[in-house]
Amino acid sequence: MSDLPPFVPLAFDRLAPSEMQARAAVFYAAMNRRRTVRHFSPEPVPDGVVEDALRTAGTAPSGAHLQPWHFVVVRDGETRRQLRTLAEEEERAFYSERAPQEWLDALAPLGTDADKPFLETAPVVIAVFAQSFGLLPDGRRVKHYYVSESVGIAVGFLLAALHTAGLATLTHTPSPMGFLNELLDRPSHERPYLLVVAGYPAEGATVPDLSRPALDAFTTVV
Repeated sequence: MSDLPPFVPLAFDRLAPSEMQARAAVFYAAMNRRRTVRHFSPEPVPDGVVEDALRTAGTAPSGAHLQPWHFVVVRDGETRRQLRTLAEEEERAFYSERAPQEWLDALAPLGTDADKPFLETAPVVIAVFAQSFGLLPDGRRVKHYYVSESVGIAVGFLLAALHTAGLATLTHTPSPMGFLNELLDRPSHERPYLLVVAGYPAEGATVPDLSRPALDAFTTVV
């Protein structure tokens, strides 16, 4: 008996070229308005929005379809307060001791520092974990492949889904992030990957006046 899953017909809608171009242009215009936000409102987000965005993240391709990710949605105010405290401890050490000057110089125009109030202010913080292996019901391990690549794609899907739904986002990677395993009760085979902060922007929120490079600056067609 084969252990292969059954194959089903592909659900695919072939679009007219004009419709393809229109959809691509509309999506680009929407995503081009996405900005990393550091000033959030504490206003709660509507029920179901984050959950559907996570369902979208779960549709991302992954090595051998093993989906080597786990998302922890942190809504509890006290847990977010502890998260901020622990993250800022690491960030102070990073900015004052561990970060090379070149990296600090790159960050300087963005105005970032060791203070991370958004971790406590925003109504939702999603901790993303990368799993080096999975566990079967009988306790056996299943090795995961292309873990970082797979999780990175899933996070991209998540950010696009949250933005499309009308929420502001920020990605944050306190260095190191090992404290997240204990705080959020995650097993040792899950490696903290990054934090996604989500919510409405604070009234009057500002962002750096940055531009994105033109297509030909980062694309080669052969």
